[in-house]
Amino acid sequence: MLKIGQHTFESHLFLGTGKFENFTVQKEAVEASGTNVLTFAVQRMNIFEPQQPNFLEQINVQDYTLLPNTAGAKNAEEAVRIAKLAQASGLCDMVKVEIIGCAKTLLPDPVETLRATEMLLAEGFTVLPYTSDDVVLARKLQELGCHAVMPGASPIGSGQGIINPYNLRHIIEQATVPVIVDAGLGSAKDAAEAMELGANGVLLNTAVSGARNPVLMATAMKLAVEAGRASYEAGRIDKRHYAMPSSPVAELL
Repeated sequence: MLKIGQHTFESHLFLGTGKFENFTVQKEAVEASGTNVLTFAVQRMNIFEPQQPNFLEQINVQDYTLLPNTAGAKNAEEAVRIAKLAQASGLCDMVKVEIIGCAKTLLPDPVETLRATEMLLAEGFTVLPYTSDDVVLARKLQELGCHAVMPGASPIGSGQGIINPYNLRHIIEQATVPVIVDAGLGSAKDAAEAMELGANGVLLNTAVSGARNPVLMATAMKLAVEAGRASYEAGRIDKRHYAMPSSPVAELL
């Protein structure tokens, strides 16, 4: 089970809801993923106008925990305002803090992310900040009291996978809260690798919605997350410089 704040989830896979070809594919992929948590940008929702088109219209949202994010915010104040809009509409008290600091790389702004996290914690939110793979920044966010950290594996939507496993491993080893690897994963191999490093979960969107067969990829990601977590908990063998026979050599005829 994955526990974040007061919330407990069976699945360790969080799924984004954007960029699917149509609502039918979106619904089928969500179901195939086995996720308990759906994330979305608050700015994409007409949360106070029920008569407007709903991009989650085919999904029974009562079956999921909705994780709004503050994508589009340029500073801490904007992020807090977006989070409060989501809260006022009756959505989950959890919020993913996302404040982009570089338009080209889409890397998060560390200073504004720290400020927003502190402000939202003071307002009583369950806060999950999206960060770079900066080990020190992750530690400082935890010291503020965030409920999970979400380091990117590589730039958003790039599909490059984990480009800095060294930093990610240190973030996980020093973590006092769950670590959800967010952004840049492209395949089931990447998801399994993140979980084998010891991550508590992964957040995916483009890797599923942009696949040639999103529903099949959602299934693959579900299995990869489960296998990666099981492999981590089982404990892999140590790597060796030389071969070692798999059959005993003593007492042979």
